[in-house]
Amino acid sequence: MRHFVPFFELKTKALHSSRKSLHSLRLKPFFCTFTTQTIQHSKMKILLLGSGELGKEFVIAAQRIGQTIIAVDSYEDAPAMQVAHGFEVINMLDGEALNRIVAKHQPDFIVPEIEAIRTERFYDYEKQGITVVPSAKAANFTMNRKAIRDLASKELGLKTAKYQYATSAEELKKAVQEVGIPCVVKPLMSSSGKGQSTIKTESDIEKAWQYAVAGSRGDVIEVIVEAFVDFHSEITLLTIAQNNNPTLFCAPIGHRQERGDYQESWQPALVSEKDLYEAQDMAEKITEALGGAGLFGVEFFLTNDGVYFSELSPRPHDTGMVTLAGTQNFNEFELHLRAILSLPIFEITLEKTGASAVILASEDSTNPTFSGIEKVAALPKTDFRIFGKPTSRPYRRMGVVLSYDSLATPIEELVERAKATSKLITVNS
Repeated sequence: MRHFVPFFELKTKALHSSRKSLHSLRLKPFFCTFTTQTIQHSKMKILLLGSGELGKEFVIAAQRIGQTIIAVDSYEDAPAMQVAHGFEVINMLDGEALNRIVAKHQPDFIVPEIEAIRTERFYDYEKQGITVVPSAKAANFTMNRKAIRDLASKELGLKTAKYQYATSAEELKKAVQEVGIPCVVKPLMSSSGKGQSTIKTESDIEKAWQYAVAGSRGDVIEVIVEAFVDFHSEITLLTIAQNNNPTLFCAPIGHRQERGDYQESWQPALVSEKDLYEAQDMAEKITEALGGAGLFGVEFFLTNDGVYFSELSPRPHDTGMVTLAGTQNFNEFELHLRAILSLPIFEITLEKTGASAVILASEDSTNPTFSGIEKVAALPKTDFRIFGKPTSRPYRRMGVVLSYDSLATPIEELVERAKATSKLITVNS
């Protein structure tokens, strides 16, 4: 059934230093055709491949609207398994093991949450009538930095850092000579900054190669070498691709990284109107090229020379956990689910300013506990999540603290509040 409703294309205006403009929006009215796809069964079965903290929040969102989730990971008691209807423990790079659980559960949807999956099998599952999220092509391309970078730079002509690939320490030396020092080295398959390092001198090359190999996920031993981009800030643009409906964007999210992994994120990030439109244009181009429906986390560098495409995840993004603070009318996990199920999303509104700061472990433990939670719970306009990971190790992300306030509140104030609050919680071994 088709029906017409008035719709507004929301483009966040330049967020100037004046707090009056912090939540101003430019509304471009037009009439949009919403196509409502009837879901055959009130309860769909979703096979979640990867069961970390992002998967856990996705499962909670799905449970709230009556969907069935089977959570899969390489170890028992992973966070998403704790709230799912069922679980499987397999090596997801083992194609035969993957085939077995797909045949066993006969899911309606397959939702990847991590990179280390035998994604080539996804094309076969699509032929069997299973919906791969966002699509088999998107999952394959984005699980490997080589495929997504070549698509962005060579096929779509998006502005990126100069880059080369290397499959050995010797090739890495040549690639570094080509792109110049300083440069950044990343495994083609990794997440949360694992295996990522910066080469500042020639003496760093061998160490960077060994670190990249050790941090690589999957069975691909190859790295991408990127010229250093002189950026003044980084943003994540949560981009929602819908089936037969317009692509939508959340207010930009700023973030700070250490060791290649995010430490704090905040929404909205202060971005000029010109840079925001440029980022939205690039995000729409690349998500359309990948196809399918769902939420994409598209990362950009903001420089004095314009916007550079950095990376893309075909799923909720770790920096997007700030939306758990109620910064939007729907958090990123709810948006991902609604897009997957073809539930129309009329608009995404910015309700509050917010910031997140990670809670990191400092030691190895097989039974981590937490202290200081009561101190955080006693603070106003503050929340937290403990992910429930069964083990800890140095720098492992074990939880997140969330701070929020009115749209008039300076975002810098919230970031500092979240950072200070996260230090009140200690992970004990």
